[in-house]
Amino acid sequence: MNDQARIRILSVDDHPLLREGIATIINNQADMLLVSQASNGTEAIQQYREHKPDVTLMDLRLPHLSGIDAMLAIREEFPNARIVMLTTFEGDVEIQRALEAGARGYLLKNMPPSELVEAIRQVHAGKRRIPPVVATQLAEHMGDEDLTAREIDVLRLLGAGNRNRDIAERLFIAEETVKVHVKHIMDKLGAKDRTQATAIAVRRGIIEF
Repeated sequence: MNDQARIRILSVDDHPLLREGIATIINNQADMLLVSQASNGTEAIQQYREHKPDVTLMDLRLPHLSGIDAMLAIREEFPNARIVMLTTFEGDVEIQRALEAGARGYLLKNMPPSELVEAIRQVHAGKRRIPPVVATQLAEHMGDEDLTAREIDVLRLLGAGNRNRDIAERLFIAEETVKVHVKHIMDKLGAKDRTQATAIAVRRGIIEF
């Protein structure tokens, strides 16, 4: 197959070992060509401009500029960019964010290579690709009430081990208000205590530590 007919791919990941693995998988496919690699979001945008790949594999968590922010920047310039997010992470909030930002696929890094190449072909053909395990995660929390920006601020400080009084001082609000926020957070997340609320929030991708 000549190079013009192959699916041209840009791979973005900050781990050299993973980039190497993806490169090997792609180079073993007769219908694919790895045109470039990048190790952070800023590089990804530059490489995209230069090579205009058919499909981009983007790590969700990159240093400096997140995968989602890099994707938003690319799609602003190239609205038809086909980007597949790759992650070790199954948090539904992060999946939702990636899909809303325009990702055409969302894949977990622990899947077999055959899944990856199949996803690339599907996305190149104009379809979306979300594995069943990820779709289940999304469906599970579909009707959940979202946390407000202020509740997320409180949750981050809770997770860092702050007491209500400390949180009140940091956010310039009354201690009583903090208590109300904490109650709402626990109700919305279905958590029994603060530790569990933090654990659930990290697992679902609402906050990062």
